[in-house]
Amino acid sequence: MVIKMEMNTYNILIIDDSVEIIELIEIFLANEGYCVYKAMNGMEGLKILQENSIHLVVLDIMMPGIDGLETCRRIRQNRNIPIIMLSAKSQDMDKILGLGIGADDYMIKPFNPMELIARIKAQLRRNFYLSSPNSERDENVIHMKGVTINRNNHMVTLNDKEINLTPTEYDILLVLAENLGKVYSAEEIFEKVWKEKYYDSNNTVMVHIWRLREKIEENPKQPKIIETVWGVGYKIEKN
Repeated sequence: MVIKMEMNTYNILIIDDSVEIIELIEIFLANEGYCVYKAMNGMEGLKILQENSIHLVVLDIMMPGIDGLETCRRIRQNRNIPIIMLSAKSQDMDKILGLGIGADDYMIKPFNPMELIARIKAQLRRNFYLSSPNSERDENVIHMKGVTINRNNHMVTLNDKEINLTPTEYDILLVLAENLGKVYSAEEIFEKVWKEKYYDSNNTVMVHIWRLREKIEENPKQPKIIETVWGVGYKIEKN
């Protein structure tokens, strides 16, 4: 199912087995002018993704059939669009699992719909607005340790082979690559990338750093690109 508005060209897919949650999010997205696609389960959502150009997914974790985590894994097999996961559970393990398989952000039910809209806008801005040909970052390319980052099209290559990063993974890599040699704490990385206040026991940055290392390091357990400065944070050293 889809509700279309003329004010915005971005297509948002909501996958949730709660009619009330879908309708609530739909109202706020439609008011912002987004084109809203709706699915009641993971299989229906994956079918919509195959048949339409979707720019962002809001995905519930607890669903019958294939759950949100498996749906997220399947999306990540061939799509790098932003994914915001929703869950009724607040345990850290849910967050680690959700982000570990490729989600870009995470919210606990019940949530403030306006906060969700703000996070959707932030993800779209990072993933699409900043890659505009007219961006101030146009034609800027970073080379370091065999990795090349093209800030115009968000393409990342390792030894001339393209690496598929999620928008959040790209942003974290860019923070470190733009300031080679500087150590960033998890708190600083979180606030720069998510534009939110960091809170205690937040494992989000750690999980994304691990995923980045799996994609760009020869041996993620002995990283040579993204280094850990124990007790302080992370850095990419100058060549």
